[in-house]
Amino acid sequence: MKKLLYKLFIEKTNDIKIQLFRYLFVGGFAAVVNIGALYIFTEVFNLYYLISNVLGFILGLITNYLLSKWLVFAKESQVNKALEFFIYALIGVVGLGFDTLFMWLFTSAGLYYMISKIISTVLVFIWNFFARKGLYFIVGKIKKKGM
Repeated sequence: MKKLLYKLFIEKTNDIKIQLFRYLFVGGFAAVVNIGALYIFTEVFNLYYLISNVLGFILGLITNYLLSKWLVFAKESQVNKALEFFIYALIGVVGLGFDTLFMWLFTSAGLYYMISKIISTVLVFIWNFFARKGLYFIVGKIKKKGM
């Protein structure tokens, strides 16, 4: 059991199944930060739900980045950290665009904003994983060619 837990959570790996499992774990935690912040900013601070959504998304993005680097993509290519975060954030900004669009669409269609957020989070999660995995794949190819 100890060996399995080590393999699932600690050992550096490029195994996409383990990375996806870890990304679900990390993404779940980041989603709690994101959705919790959305609720707090909207209900406690009385901000408009789309503004709260952007703030929560940013907090979730930072949480996801830090945990993903540590747990999910630790064995992936080592590139300039500032460049890596910039590209990671760029993917996140596209995700934020999708998230805000989905939030607006679903809420405008009559869903409670928190239900809209849950649906949107699932859809954006899929985008984020494959976009980030693709990023590390491309950067790894470039490094191997010495560019």
